Amino acid sequence: MKKSSRLIAQHSVHFAMGALLFTLCASVQAQQSRKVPRLGYLTATSRSVNPGRVAAFREGLRELGYVEPNTIAIEWRFAEGKADRLPSLAAELVHLNIDLLVSGGSTATRAAKAATSAIPIVMCQDNDPVGNGFVVSLARPGGNITGLATLRSELSGKRLELLQEILPRLSRVAVIGSSSNPGNAQSLKETELAAAALAVQLRYLDVISPKDIETVFQHAAQEHADAVLVLASPVLNSHRSEVAELAAKNRIPAIYDRRDFSEAGGLVSYGTSVVDLDRRAAAYVDKILKGAKPAEIPVEQPTKFELVINLKTAKQMGWMIPQRVLARADKVIR
Repeated sequence: MKKSSRLIAQHSVHFAMGALLFTLCASVQAQQSRKVPRLGYLTATSRSVNPGRVAAFREGLRELGYVEPNTIAIEWRFAEGKADRLPSLAAELVHLNIDLLVSGGSTATRAAKAATSAIPIVMCQDNDPVGNGFVVSLARPGGNITGLATLRSELSGKRLELLQEILPRLSRVAVIGSSSNPGNAQSLKETELAAAALAVQLRYLDVISPKDIETVFQHAAQEHADAVLVLASPVLNSHRSEVAELAAKNRIPAIYDRRDFSEAGGLVSYGTSVVDLDRRAAAYVDKILKGAKPAEIPVEQPTKFELVINLKTAKQMGWMIPQRVLARADKVIR
């Protein structure tokens, strides 16, 4: 009887150990078979031009538990300021069977939209998602695209007002932009409305490729523009140091749409914090990977705006920045 009890006890122990081993093996197998999400990140600029944005996006993902390469894989594609490369880069990402595509700007979103209607697309930023045809409405996007808006077009009029505060006798402004950039027409329209109210004359100068940058500044100087207002453009953003240098060389005060220009030597910038938008884009990635549909996730508006003044550039060029403007700045570069 005692021997029988011992045998039953031994069998029970063996059974329990076997069950435990089976459970552990099944757990390990499940972890190994669990698919690591694969993203594509597409932008018109270069990695070296926007390290802050890339870092912010990664930081946003880390805060949500996504760390390369363990819990997420990212295929990075940079067009290096050459918008004509975007369609092929977008197609390349689609062929990699990614789970989701993140677009770093309007031109990248346009290329992504043309490349796929099935893969979810998250816009890190777009100046006019409805007007550009990316979404049906901000509340209910309705397709495979959602993300964040910038209000960049609406802010172009505010930039003109800022220029007049800095230069009270402002009468002629050269507006530099890229007609190929989605939203450029709307930004120009908003600038024209502000110009009419401020009695300022505008002259639009188009930049299609990097070789146009020096030419437009020469035209602005020859036409005795009092200042330059730079609209959003991947070409200009990719060459922002050159843009700032040319403004200084031609002694023309300039205002820009993002702080990167001021940090590269530009006089003044006012606009949405694109770094903040990239960080917030990670939340959209998380929602979609967890099953949410882009068509039903509202497009969010920006919540953080930045006025940056490069006082060092102002002093070097002999330009005076009124104290009331300096007092409103989020950052003053001295």
